[in-house]
Amino acid sequence: MEEFARSDLAAECGGEREGEGIRVRKSESGGCRILQVQVRSSEAAKRIGKPEGCYVTLDCGNIRMLEENEFDRVRCALSVEIREMAERMCGKRVGGQFSVLVAGLGNAEITADAIGPETVRRMAVTRHLRRLDHALFSTVGLCEISALVPGVLGQTGLETVELVRGAVKAASPDLVVAVDALASRSVERLATTVQLSDTGIHPGSGIGNSRKALNAETVGVPVMALGVPTVVDSSTLVYDALRRAGYEPQYFSGELHQALKEGKNFFVSPKEIDLLVSSVAVLLAGALEKAFTVRDGEFS
Repeated sequence: MEEFARSDLAAECGGEREGEGIRVRKSESGGCRILQVQVRSSEAAKRIGKPEGCYVTLDCGNIRMLEENEFDRVRCALSVEIREMAERMCGKRVGGQFSVLVAGLGNAEITADAIGPETVRRMAVTRHLRRLDHALFSTVGLCEISALVPGVLGQTGLETVELVRGAVKAASPDLVVAVDALASRSVERLATTVQLSDTGIHPGSGIGNSRKALNAETVGVPVMALGVPTVVDSSTLVYDALRRAGYEPQYFSGELHQALKEGKNFFVSPKEIDLLVSSVAVLLAGALEKAFTVRDGEFS
């Protein structure tokens, strides 16, 4: 019955419980509760249904309702986590010689799936400045940033990984950051939780439409995944409601099982999803820019 408990978040798939092959660290920063989950064995990865690697979840409250000072604190806390993970993945410090490609995944024409494109739209890109005017590039205060919105297979006829791989070949970044909308099993996590991981991403996996993976093996450089949940599938909502009411899966009838199976084709998002996506995109773009800010003396 766990087939109905669909989620992209490691924290919702058993990763929040330390055990064999799983190491958990909890902390707080900027008003966020931070959970770091390290999946260290293939057995643990199979148990929670996530690849081996590091997953960091920030629970920051309703992003759209944050006051300006709260928003800034969350942005700073997220930027620290992004920068630390980027430097660990690449084995080098963020500086004037660091290069990152931000890939905004998803369908810009579907609001709940538009976090990636909307984040990229709000970001400053600098790769061209370095080549055209190095002095100007140095004054911007950011490392070399390029960006891509690859769209989806139905729009381009090309797999996302093919487009990102081509951009990597052209830009030669140290790191790809893939920004995408996620699926959660809890409505309370929609637009309130940010997850980043060093394992790459399967575009569309949260809605059962998984495409080819974006990871170091498929694109040639490390891939960090950054996302915020915007949808819950209807079968997951019903499944969790029944579990909270005390109904155990082994007692579900055949008719209920079939109804849950059919519900996997429907997804629920908040009625104010357009406002939520806008606020989330502002947060992610700001955190990425802050994470890849180059401090004085680090340009060359």
